[in-house]
Amino acid sequence: MASEVLKVAIKNACSNSETKLIDGASGHTYTVLSVTICETGNAAESFNLYTMDDGGGTDNYIYFAQALGAKETFEHTGRIVLEGTDMLGIIASSGDLDVVVSYLDQTL
Repeated sequence: MASEVLKVAIKNACSNSETKLIDGASGHTYTVLSVTICETGNAAESFNLYTMDDGGGTDNYIYFAQALGAKETFEHTGRIVLEGTDMLGIIASSGDLDVVVSYLDQTL
């Protein structure tokens, strides 16, 4: 039976290693409605926000080396569609970014 469910993914203290924000599953389509990123360490940072098709090893950048000032918030409101085992990830320049992703999870 098909379903559509609004969900949220919350990741605290994202660091300079890959953090999976949405790790897709076969039979699902994910529509990202917004990504909000907040710098909490009182120091300017940068981040990469990207997708990977079918969990592969190639990053498809949405933002690369995007600057974020100390204690600032960045919001992406354009729609991003992930299918099946696609992944949405982030890498920060340090460990002081909190990320909230709102998305629609649809099953076939």
